[in-house]
Amino acid sequence: MIELTLSDVADIVGGRLVDGATGAVTVSGEAHTDSRKVSAGAIFFALPGEVTDGHLFAPAAVDNGASLLIVERELDLDVPQIVVTDGVAALASLAREVVARVRARGDLKVVAVTGSNGKTTTKNMLRAVLEREGATVSPFGSFNNHVGAPISMLAVDFDTKYLVVEMGASAIGEIAQLISIVTPDVGIVLKVGLAHVGEFGGADAVGIAKSEMVTELPATATAVLNLDDSRVVPMAGITRAKTLWFGLDPEADFSADDIEATATGTSFTLSYAGDAGARVTRPVQLRILGEHHVMNALATIAAAHALGVPVERSTPAVEGLARAARWRMEVQPREDGVVVINDAYNASPDSMSAALKTLAQITDDTQRSVAVLGEMAELGEYANEEHDRIGRLVVRLNIKKLVVVGHNARHIHNAAGLEGSWDGESMLVDTADEAYDVLRDQLRAGDVVLVKSSGSAGLRFLGDRIAGVSE
Repeated sequence: MIELTLSDVADIVGGRLVDGATGAVTVSGEAHTDSRKVSAGAIFFALPGEVTDGHLFAPAAVDNGASLLIVERELDLDVPQIVVTDGVAALASLAREVVARVRARGDLKVVAVTGSNGKTTTKNMLRAVLEREGATVSPFGSFNNHVGAPISMLAVDFDTKYLVVEMGASAIGEIAQLISIVTPDVGIVLKVGLAHVGEFGGADAVGIAKSEMVTELPATATAVLNLDDSRVVPMAGITRAKTLWFGLDPEADFSADDIEATATGTSFTLSYAGDAGARVTRPVQLRILGEHHVMNALATIAAAHALGVPVERSTPAVEGLARAARWRMEVQPREDGVVVINDAYNASPDSMSAALKTLAQITDDTQRSVAVLGEMAELGEYANEEHDRIGRLVVRLNIKKLVVVGHNARHIHNAAGLEGSWDGESMLVDTADEAYDVLRDQLRAGDVVLVKSSGSAGLRFLGDRIAGVSE
């Protein structure tokens, strides 16, 4: 973070500097809401939550070296404190001011990405591209909500050239709130799907929420939109920004065809308008598994183009990315010839379908495809129908073995079992431990195992355990 005095911070967040603290003292460390991540000089925001209260962890933050606490009640701790009425609002205010000051003195460009699927992968691709061009701030985790995104923004300083912000939402208005903190120069909308649809109340509401990415963009900005998504296309009509299209549709500004997914990555032919206006093609070889990541790559290349980074420099950076992210289509080979694809960081109907299709595509006749699937959370009234659809997809793709984990995912197992033409095998277990016991005894060399669920199901740790990964 840029250097600020305690008095500056108190004024920005509208708080009271606790008696005894010297207002002229400066802070410039990282900002955190997790005391475990605090290091010397950090600012710790003690935020109350649904499960616990950040104020309880303030002593640990101080022990770890916090130089300033922003709190909603004064604490008996010997460290400067600023008392505010709303810690989350204070966090947003500080992020807004810090980004504004950096922009006023430097050439900072902000890229924001949203979508029902692919946000984190696209953000990581953007980081891979932009960090070659200049100092780039982009979080390594999914810091995409009303707390995580401002924390990411506070990492900028006067040398930062690019800020990449992931913007998620579980309700209408949340992306708009993030946009009010920092107006992007480039706003990306990847897809409007059923992720979090239970919280929104319907797919149309999801579309409205995602459209908040582009409604407030100025005419000087660029909206990077998915031409293949019927809910994204109308967003071009509600933004003042220039529009760049990406997709498989050949009419897109950046399009792809000749897509091939293999066990070593995903290849495609990129097509785009060259400097002379004529269409140019370029082969692209991703190291990341899954043809669904082609869309993320197209969005990244289009956004980089909007920022002045030519395709000749953006595509090698995207090709060099070894994995989408931890627990996202992460290939974990074992010494005995079993290959685990751990994609259990999160799941929606779209991403679950894409992962299963990838499993089927990369498994040859000499191998056995195994799907270990858990609940897709936050689907509300769509839950039973979508889990049922996934079970039937497993059969249509001729996945050879299915292990379904947890009562909330049972409709996957039930639907697969109702497909009489399938000669595969499905098993329903209650816990990840039971799934591990089953797989430990039944896996054999050549098996390709996909582990996929929402994060709340915890199957990413099962994937690590099956693969023998201790990280």
